Amino acid sequence: MISPAIATLTIALVAVILFVTEWLSVDLIAMLLVVALVVTGVISPQEGLAGFSNEATLTVAFMFVLSAALLKTGALQQVAGKMAGRFRRQPKKAMLFLVLVVAICSAFINNTPVVAVFIPVVNRIAATAKIKASKLLIPLSFASIFGGLCTLIGTSTNILVSGIAQDHGHVGFSMFTLAPVGLILLVIGALYLTYFGSRLLPDRDSDDSLADKFAMHDYLAEIVILDHPDLAGKRIMDSSLVRELDMDIIEIRREDQMFVLPPGDFRLVAGDTLKVRCDRKKILNLKDWVRLVDNSGSVRVMGTGLERDNSSLVEMVVTPNSEFVGKNLREVDFRRSYRAVPLAIRQREETLHEQLYNLPLTPGDVILAEVKSHYLAELQHIEQRQDSPFILLSSDSITDFNRGRFLFVSGLILTVIALATSGLLPISIAALLGVCVLVLGRTVTMSEAYESIDWKIVFLLAGALSLGRAMSNSGLDSDIAALLTGSIYAWGPFALVAGMYLATNLLTEMMSNNATAALLAPVALACAEQIGIDPMPLLVTVAIAASASFMTPVGYQTNAMVYSAGRYKFLDFTRFGAPLSLTFWVVTSLAVPLLFGMV
Repeated sequence: MISPAIATLTIALVAVILFVTEWLSVDLIAMLLVVALVVTGVISPQEGLAGFSNEATLTVAFMFVLSAALLKTGALQQVAGKMAGRFRRQPKKAMLFLVLVVAICSAFINNTPVVAVFIPVVNRIAATAKIKASKLLIPLSFASIFGGLCTLIGTSTNILVSGIAQDHGHVGFSMFTLAPVGLILLVIGALYLTYFGSRLLPDRDSDDSLADKFAMHDYLAEIVILDHPDLAGKRIMDSSLVRELDMDIIEIRREDQMFVLPPGDFRLVAGDTLKVRCDRKKILNLKDWVRLVDNSGSVRVMGTGLERDNSSLVEMVVTPNSEFVGKNLREVDFRRSYRAVPLAIRQREETLHEQLYNLPLTPGDVILAEVKSHYLAELQHIEQRQDSPFILLSSDSITDFNRGRFLFVSGLILTVIALATSGLLPISIAALLGVCVLVLGRTVTMSEAYESIDWKIVFLLAGALSLGRAMSNSGLDSDIAALLTGSIYAWGPFALVAGMYLATNLLTEMMSNNATAALLAPVALACAEQIGIDPMPLLVTVAIAASASFMTPVGYQTNAMVYSAGRYKFLDFTRFGAPLSLTFWVVTSLAVPLLFGMV
C-alpha cells in the first residue's frame, strides 16, 4: 500500500503541474485535490470539507463584500481621475503618489479590483501626459502587491497562512503582524518603481489607432453582396459565406438604411454593403458572390474607439477570475450576451484574428470588440461589479462619487480593522459584522453581497487548507523540514529564512500564490518545531515570499491583468522584476530574524 507521504507528494506534484500549465481552472484543481486526498486516505472527509468552514476562508469571503462596497462609492475613480495633471507636471512625484495610493488601497481591500479600476485610468494618464503606458502598468501591478504585504487582509495569501497556523494550534497573524517587514519593502519598492522604472521598463511606441494596435487592416473590409442564389435572400445564420469564412457582419447598409450588428435571422439581399471582419484574401476568392469595395482595404477604426454614432470599439481585458477563463467566445455566448462582435484577440504577445469563437481565453487576454453604442453603458455597469468578467480599456468608469456612502463604508472598514486589531472580535466575526451593517444600511443588497464574492478564490482556499492538513497528516512537512534544517540551519537563522523565502518565491512565480503558501506554510511550522523556535518569523517569510511575484506575468493575478494590456513581453517582467525580487529576498532575509527575535 502506498504511504501517505508518497501519496501526498504525488498529488501535490500533479497539482503543481496543473497550476503551472493552466489546463484546468484553479478552483477545479483545488476541488480535485480534496477528492484525491480523501480517496487516498491521507485526510478524512471531515478534514477535506473543513476548509469551507475555516476562519480564513470565511474572512476572505466577507472581505470581498467590504471591498465591493467601497468600490461602489466611486472613491477610487475619484482619486485616480485627478492624477493625469500630476504626471504632466511632476512625473516622478506623480509616480510615487500613484504607487502609494494603490498600495494603501490594496492593504485593506482586494487588490484585483483596485488594479481593475486603475488600468483604464493609467491608460488615460499615458495618453494625456504623453507617457508610454508600458512605463506605468507593471508599476501599478507591483504597487498593489506591495500593499498586500503590509496587513493580514491585504491578500488572501496572508489570511491563508494565518489560517494554516491556527489550524495547527499556533497563533495566527494579527492585523499588522506583517507590517514591520511589509512597510520596509513598500518603501524600497516605491523608490525602485519611481527612480528605476523609466530606465528598465520598455519604451514601446503606442500605435496611432486600434486598427494599428491590433493589426486589423487586413481583417476589416467592406463588401457588396451580388445576386447569387447561395447568398442573396439567405438569413445570416444560414449563409455559407458566414459559416465557411468565420466572418462577423458588423454593419449592413441598404440604400438609406443602416443596420448595426444585425441579428442572425436578418436576410441579406443583392446590393447590400456589408462591413465585415474577415481575412481579405479569403474574400477575394469569392468574386462570384461578393465584390470588395474599392479603396476599402480596411474599415476606418477610430483612435479612441468611442466616436461612432451607432457602434463603439472597446478593448475588454479578461480578469483573472473571469467566467471567460478556459472558455471560448461561443461558450460564453459573447455576441448575444454583450451585443458585441469580436474583431481580434491579443493573447500574451500574439494578436489573433481567425477562429476567434473557438479560442480558449486566458487571464489578461484583450478582446477588441465592436458593440452597439446604446449598450456601452450596460457594459460599463457590468464592469463595475466585483465579479465582472472584463475590464474596459477604451472607456471611462461611470461610477459617480458618493461622499456620504464613502464615509460610511470607509468608517465601517476602519471599525472592522479596529475590532480585529484590539482583539475584541476575531477578524472573521468583525468582517461578518461589517457585512451585516452594510446590508442593514442598504449600501449593498444580499444578492450584491453574494455576487461580490470571488467564489473561485473561496474554493481555492478550501482546497489549499486541505493540502496543508495532508502535509501534516502524512509527515511530508516534517520530512521536507528535516532537509532544510539539516542543511541550511547550520548556517544560522538568516540562512534558514533566506532558504525558506527562496523556495517559496521561486515556486510562486510558476503557480498560484495560495497553493504555494499551502505547500510551504506546514513546512515552516515543522521547521520551527524541529528547531524549537517560534514559527511566526518563518510564517511571515512564507506569506511575503508567496505574494512577492515580480519575475513572471503568471505568478500573480494582477501581473496577468497588465500583461496584454501593456503589450509587454514575458521577459519584460523578468528584466524589471528580477532586481526587485533579489532585493526583497535580501531585505526579508535580514529583516525577519532581526524584527522577530530569531537572533
